[in-house]
Amino acid sequence: MGNHHETFPWKHVIGFILSLVLTFVALWVALSSGLATKAILVVIVTLAIVQAVLQLFMFMHVTESDSGKIQTINMAYSFFIAIVVVAGSIWTMAFVL
Repeated sequence: MGNHHETFPWKHVIGFILSLVLTFVALWVALSSGLATKAILVVIVTLAIVQAVLQLFMFMHVTESDSGKIQTINMAYSFFIAIVVVAGSIWTMAFVL
């Protein structure tokens, strides 16, 4: 049995609020900023990467594991899948726009 203390999950609340802020900033950039389309895409992709890293540390308990090698392999695989999805989506949208 571990020494597990039940406390209010402030880390999750802060992560949730920061995720909402990043989402609303991306929404504002897309709808009201008046930037060029390429600049909007760069800002949104940057905010998405920041939000993914934030959620990894706030919700996915990346720093709480004892097996660092497995965590590193999982993170590399996750980044590969994320890059494939994002690049594939942008490539597909290039034919529509």
